Amino acid sequence: MDLLKLRGQLDGIDAQIVELYEKRMDLCRQVAEYKIANGRKVFDKVREEEKLRTVKALTHNDFNSQGVEELFEQIMSMSRKLQYRILTEHGSSGRLPFIGVDSLDTGTARVVFQGAQGAYSQAAMVQYFGEHVKSFHVDTFRDAMRAIDEGSADFAVLPIENSTAGIVSEIYDLLVEFENYIVGEQIIKIEHCLMAVPGTALEDIRTVYSHPQSLMQSARFLNDFGWQQISMQNNAFAARKVAQDKDKHSAAVAGEYAAELYGLEVLKKGVNQSSTNSTRFIIVTNQRIFLKSAKKVSICFEVPHESGSLYHMLSHFIYNNLNMNKIESRPIEGRNWEYRFFIDFDGNLSDSAVKNALRGLREEARNMRILGNY
Repeated sequence: MDLLKLRGQLDGIDAQIVELYEKRMDLCRQVAEYKIANGRKVFDKVREEEKLRTVKALTHNDFNSQGVEELFEQIMSMSRKLQYRILTEHGSSGRLPFIGVDSLDTGTARVVFQGAQGAYSQAAMVQYFGEHVKSFHVDTFRDAMRAIDEGSADFAVLPIENSTAGIVSEIYDLLVEFENYIVGEQIIKIEHCLMAVPGTALEDIRTVYSHPQSLMQSARFLNDFGWQQISMQNNAFAARKVAQDKDKHSAAVAGEYAAELYGLEVLKKGVNQSSTNSTRFIIVTNQRIFLKSAKKVSICFEVPHESGSLYHMLSHFIYNNLNMNKIESRPIEGRNWEYRFFIDFDGNLSDSAVKNALRGLREEARNMRILGNY
């Protein structure tokens, strides 16, 4: 048979498929109207599983059965997305318990950061809130989250990601554990310095103290000397320890401000291997608010341990033309080999596309949470 004739027949079938698809979507629109009137949810997992079994049974071989299953999964996914959009158009966007504000009330706010005086977190805080901010510091990230959760601080400044060493996984876990929300971010350039008590020479050093990520970021320089590397909770803690011990066999890797604060001598600047090394800090509060000018949304959710489940969740961003700029996963405590996904995407909670995507994710994903809009 002639190839052109075969292609002509395929074109005819494709035209029928398109016509039937549009008829189906018209019916889905009517279904959405019914669900709005009767308060029904869009996603009906039992109904969709029954539909897949029915259409697969109509095929004549395993290959077609699998293909039809994938085809109808996509068709039903598009049907749900249309219904979510109609619900949003009717003002039924689901529960979004966040209040838009013009600005953060920073004039009288108390801000907490983790570490000691001279920490990079303090530098990020000053850049975001200004030099005259009322602040205090705590020993751990958990202490900082607890401070805003309990109300002893209005905001916390926490490092969430470094451009060289990657994410600070503990912060992701704490965002799930506490009912606190991201309302801002601050990125600062990181330049690690090797510092010690005045009069120390490089050949005197035996041990170097710093935060694990700072040690990782400075590994090339430190490994050349073969010094013992000891992790501490914070760079500023490391600088303070070296200053207090007054031991010329010890040094710290921290920011230059920490050296000035604790009276240490900078032996070498820029010991981190990347000259573009930066850390992103988040500003967290216990209030469910977002700036009306916010441009990024952070969420987390879980998905069933099934083929294609994550793909279907991510399709909500594609359908609503939302740019997803980050995805991370963290193990779910008590459930081996199951993971919680964290996603950052461009948008504002007041945008209809964002509302539409979040409505779909809330119905189809497990334990979806909005972590903030900033």
